[in-house]
Amino acid sequence: MNRKKTIYLAGPLFTHAELEFNRKLKDLLEGQGFSVFFPQEDAEDAKIEHDRHNQALIFKHCVEGVDISDLVVAVLDGVDVDSGTAWEIGYAYAKGKPVLGLRTDFRELSNGVVNLMIELAVEALARDEEELVKALEKYR
Repeated sequence: MNRKKTIYLAGPLFTHAELEFNRKLKDLLEGQGFSVFFPQEDAEDAKIEHDRHNQALIFKHCVEGVDISDLVVAVLDGVDVDSGTAWEIGYAYAKGKPVLGLRTDFRELSNGVVNLMIELAVEALARDEEELVKALEKYR
């Protein structure tokens, strides 16, 4: 029997809108049959640990989350990709883990959709959730 593949869900998690979008995306991924490492919950409560100045614990859990995951889905919305998300993409890429990007933001750079180093590190760059689900098919 095949085990569920685990996705590390990378993305910004600092506003109510970001947190809610991440939860919606987590539910979508789980509905597609994947297990999800969800940093805003699985790396301890990031806000509580941040308030406790326990960034080292958050960092440790996030690194371990990428390590145990089979692939990464990264939310790439915003004027520029969230710096923590960019780090997680680079770390996963260096570990040989596939990274799929999701950019629902319609703004584009003059010479690409996102920063060159991000765009070339991802195996697929979906523009909406439907495209992301299609791109995930090969990783089941």
